[in-house]
Amino acid sequence: MTGAAPEVAPRLLGAVLTHRSGEGTVAVALTEVEAYAGEQDPASHAWRGRTARNAVMFGPAGHLYVYLSYGLHWCANVVCGPDGEAAAVLLRAGRVVEGRELAQSRRGPKATERGLARGPACLTQALGIGKRHGGAQVERGGSLTLEPGSPPADVSTGPRVGVSRAADVCLRFWVTGDATVSTYTRSPRA
Repeated sequence: MTGAAPEVAPRLLGAVLTHRSGEGTVAVALTEVEAYAGEQDPASHAWRGRTARNAVMFGPAGHLYVYLSYGLHWCANVVCGPDGEAAAVLLRAGRVVEGRELAQSRRGPKATERGLARGPACLTQALGIGKRHGGAQVERGGSLTLEPGSPPADVSTGPRVGVSRAADVCLRFWVTGDATVSTYTRSPRA
């Protein structure tokens, strides 16, 4: 999916991200995403330009930009801009549609079914995505694939979660009424 992040993001709802590994396969249907528009977006990791850390965001499209959040959790974005232009969509939440037992073992016994991939860190943990997947392509035939799914009947939009800059910009998209969508939290620094 190539295009401006705010246009691509809602089209990713319902898409299925699958990770096949030596442990098994886990697939998640995406229910919540956030768009980050690169150098024009003060909330984007690419806002101040290209660095070694964010280089993947500058394309080409179809790769994962994986980063460590607060030094604790891995988060994954799908790069969507044309080569040379930073644009990515943060994968915030989803519903496990294959490999529930493996996802549960990765998340721990206290994770509820609705919470297995609820929130960007939980989603990557359930899928087994980490630092080594930074820059990976999400194409057919690879260990990580992103395939179109059933588009939702109703999509909601609102401000992104936990960002301190551009906090009121409505670039978060979610499947209306889906229990796996994370709770909105405004950054205290916003």
